[in-house]
Amino acid sequence: MRGFLASSIASSVGVACATALVLPLTLPATAATARPAPAGARSAPAAGRPDLPGSTQSLPLAPLTRNRAIGFGAVAEQGLTRQDVRHFSMVGVIWDNPDTKLHGHVQVRTRATGNGTWSGWQSLETHNDDAADPDTAERTSGRVRGSTAPLWVGDSDGVEVRVRAEGGSGTEAAAPSTRAVAAASALPSGLRLELVDPGDEAPAEDAPPVALHGMPAEAPPAGALAAESAESLAASTANADLAPLGATEIPALSRAATERELQTLRGSELTKAQRAKPYIGPRPRIITRRGWGANEKLREKGFVYTKKVKAAFVHHTASGNGYKCSQAASVIRGIYRYHVKSMGWRDIGYNFLVDKCGNIYEGRAGGVAKAVFGAHTLGFNTNSMGIAVLGTFGSSKPPAAALKAISRITAWKLGLYGANPRGKTYLKSGGGNLYRKGKNVRLNVISGHRDGFATDCPGTQLYRKLGTARSTAARYQGR
Repeated sequence: MRGFLASSIASSVGVACATALVLPLTLPATAATARPAPAGARSAPAAGRPDLPGSTQSLPLAPLTRNRAIGFGAVAEQGLTRQDVRHFSMVGVIWDNPDTKLHGHVQVRTRATGNGTWSGWQSLETHNDDAADPDTAERTSGRVRGSTAPLWVGDSDGVEVRVRAEGGSGTEAAAPSTRAVAAASALPSGLRLELVDPGDEAPAEDAPPVALHGMPAEAPPAGALAAESAESLAASTANADLAPLGATEIPALSRAATERELQTLRGSELTKAQRAKPYIGPRPRIITRRGWGANEKLREKGFVYTKKVKAAFVHHTASGNGYKCSQAASVIRGIYRYHVKSMGWRDIGYNFLVDKCGNIYEGRAGGVAKAVFGAHTLGFNTNSMGIAVLGTFGSSKPPAAALKAISRITAWKLGLYGANPRGKTYLKSGGGNLYRKGKNVRLNVISGHRDGFATDCPGTQLYRKLGTARSTAARYQGR
């Protein structure tokens, strides 16, 4: 059964790819709702069945101001004035070409459902540099789009957006200039506003993940798995060595139990020294994809693996800090839907996610103990993993609980592959804006996203704390 669910073939980038990877992606239809879709909204192509909970509204942006002096009415600002829309909780802006950068500013304001109050203008992070590696099937599918980072805004039913070219004033210029031309041409083509409703969790996963803390990882009631889709069973089977099928969490283990599990999972690959003295942190509690309510029919079938995990890249989601820990599962479902439906990826990009309360969540499907090939650090996804903290940490300090969770998940997962959190390692670049393709780059075993790609991620305040995370993770490993 397991061999059928995760069958794989060798690929040109040195990973094992499930056979489904070479097939065209078919996205499910947008969920039916009681309200009609607003004018201009589009749904994903119908696939002959209703969508599972959640939906994405995609609205094309329109010109707001033009620079007539340039001579061809170039657009200096695009956006939408106040729109009544179906409920949503997360917003983002996408455009046609993923290689085109949006040199400008994107701001949104939203109307809260219930009291009708409009928020102030909020900025979206335009440099969303999490990405699949060049020349991989995921990156060259023809479906990938450029995007801002998504922003969590809470339950809303009205929206307004403006996208202004860098250096543009939003008013008509009196005379043409080089700067005006550059500003007008900075906006990418095909700008669309994405409004994401993360949907509710499936009935079997009613309890919020935070309420699961300390509970055993139990299997669903007898007969419950019979109605599961093949995709759900595959995602759960990938963790069968760690928890029962259908479990909503993988429980924490003691150090001794973790060392015994290491022998079971990777015993044949361990050296004599590693068997005698394994350096591995106790396995932390991990909320599974079933636990946060992943709709497994959204993602592409099959899994993609690399050979090992030599390094961990830490990210922030840049989705804002205005969520409650009880909403973290909804935030993750929103990011998952945005990555797949809006940005065109095969699955959520990160291998793990962490919320402000220190809960750890399984990210990309394929098994938390396995070397799953992600889409988090362009050029360095091979033989690495990506951990994203829910929030924005440019000026805000990351919570201590989140930092502890980073240390715990890295101490365990890196320990499975013999990596020292305080050490250095070499990764071969797949191509990016810092290192040419093929260059062997020496990196910290726990690095920030900005170490492999020129970006602000994971935010200055979180990046400053990575030294502490390395030391703590090493201590958890017994070093």
